[in-house]
Amino acid sequence: MKIGFDAKRLYNNFTGLGNHSRTTIDILTEYFPENAYFLYTPKAPKDNNEAAEYLNKRYCTTLLPHGLLKGSLWRTFGIPINLKRDGIDLFHGLSNELPVGIRKSGVPSVVTIHDVAFRTFTDMYHWQDRKIYDLKWRYAVKNADRIIAISECTKQDILRFYDVDENKIDVVYQPVAPRFYATSSPADDSELITQNTELQGGFLLYVGSINSRKNLLGIVKAIELLPEDLQIPLVVVGGGREYKDEVKRYIAEHNMENLVIFPKKRVSDDELQVLYSKAKAFVYPSFYEGFGLPVVEALLSRCPVVTSSVSSLPEAGGPYSLQADPSSVEDIRDKIASVLTDDILCGKMISGGYEYAMNTFHPKVCAEKLMAVYEKIR
Repeated sequence: MKIGFDAKRLYNNFTGLGNHSRTTIDILTEYFPENAYFLYTPKAPKDNNEAAEYLNKRYCTTLLPHGLLKGSLWRTFGIPINLKRDGIDLFHGLSNELPVGIRKSGVPSVVTIHDVAFRTFTDMYHWQDRKIYDLKWRYAVKNADRIIAISECTKQDILRFYDVDENKIDVVYQPVAPRFYATSSPADDSELITQNTELQGGFLLYVGSINSRKNLLGIVKAIELLPEDLQIPLVVVGGGREYKDEVKRYIAEHNMENLVIFPKKRVSDDELQVLYSKAKAFVYPSFYEGFGLPVVEALLSRCPVVTSSVSSLPEAGGPYSLQADPSSVEDIRDKIASVLTDDILCGKMISGGYEYAMNTFHPKVCAEKLMAVYEKIR
């Protein structure tokens, strides 16, 4: 089977959607090498090693614009013409969108919807962006032959906001990067830990974008409420703007600079896995997530997880994670305290969480479910 993909973010985005695109191609080529995979992208930078390897990836062909249409115009309007020319059997929009005219091309299509946060957390988006996203999402779910939701929560949000037949939606969880499934232990060295001696006595970890939806301020306030003997540092890995500034102001005003550490330079993927494996707990009480990938990364790294009781996070965290009400600082505090003081509970969270993550989110499981969706419409 020849399968085409919208690979713009695979080649040009190096956070959530880009990581999802690359991991999807990785698991499909590993477990279903009999297919041919065509990656359609308006540009493919050669100066980024993470992206460049896909230019020569086995079983894959990268296709760039030819002719008058270039860039986003080609991605939106030109790809359907190329699909027919290339003999594509199925097209998959990996990140919430499908090109205009996909149905008229006669090529069956699948679209993955990651979340509809612009409808649930409107204050985080400019109204122009919300309108554009809504048009793109609405077009995609209407014209796709199948819709993939990355969680049951996202499926319910699609049904809530768009007029879609429930039977048209399949839930396929997303796998994480291969390094997190490795049976060997990560390297012991972490530059961040060695340079910050206060972390050597134990620390909490947060990984993700720093915005109001993710609730970093709630974690900081919860740490402030912990008994002094349980107040260990929080390492924050992620970027942000206005909300990050708001969190930093609160930290300064409450003299907590020694309890919250923002790394001064980018944390590499290898070091990130070390941080997961060394942390006393991964704390992620987000108000809303389409899936919650860092939670799964933490579980696979054998790190106890304190997450949220809402949205998709109970799915990502499973039965061995502690779930707090994200709007209750006291509940977040209590869940953190439980991990730090109950060794028996902590041991069950580590072993049970790892087993849950391996069984539920293993790349082979995800690849087989994804291929099953393709088979429904090929």
